[in-house]
Amino acid sequence: MSARVKRALSAKPRRNANAFLTKASTRQVAPYKKKQVIFAQGDPADAVFYVEKGTVKLTVLSEQGKPAIVAMLGSGDFFGEGCLAGQRLRMATASAMTEVSVVRVDRGAMVELLHGRSPFSERFMAHLLARNVRIEEDLMDQLFNSTEKRLARVLLLLAQFGKEGKTEPLIPKISQEILAEMVGTTRPRINTFMNKFRKLGFIAYNGGLHIRTSLLNVLLHDS
Repeated sequence: MSARVKRALSAKPRRNANAFLTKASTRQVAPYKKKQVIFAQGDPADAVFYVEKGTVKLTVLSEQGKPAIVAMLGSGDFFGEGCLAGQRLRMATASAMTEVSVVRVDRGAMVELLHGRSPFSERFMAHLLARNVRIEEDLMDQLFNSTEKRLARVLLLLAQFGKEGKTEPLIPKISQEILAEMVGTTRPRINTFMNKFRKLGFIAYNGGLHIRTSLLNVLLHDS
């Protein structure tokens, strides 16, 4: 592995990315209200987005009209980068789960920013590598882990557990129906495990859903 890749992987999640985006020739900052669509599946793929604050979900709709949540993104995350690889139409719908602020950078301006060995190109490469790792982990999770472990992992990811500055991770209000979609199970099963986690002290409800470090025990314990 090259030294450049190692530096990219070790970069802090939000390392000056927004500061670099201010240099883009075509850049727009826009607020979105909860449940508002940022772009829809099938829309032209002509820009990359960066989450300044809030939570964004990516949802794919099957030919049968069944929705599936494929990603939950928070501050410091990019999305819509498929346009840089020749994607002409959006493959998913991006919508706000909370009030969010996103930066929109046209494809051409993003390509200009990525040219050369700039710190921003390393930051963006770190994002792509992390996204690849996440996809592989999601696949392994679905293939080999129990529903209980999959739910625990989803909760930890939603809370951005371990992110710098996070001490007692908090998830804004999220329905059990959405969790069921993400985990790949039914709402009653989610309800059963959420009650179990609460009784064991792994989670708590108080102005939101608090995720405690002890939830890691579910992932570390052999089924």
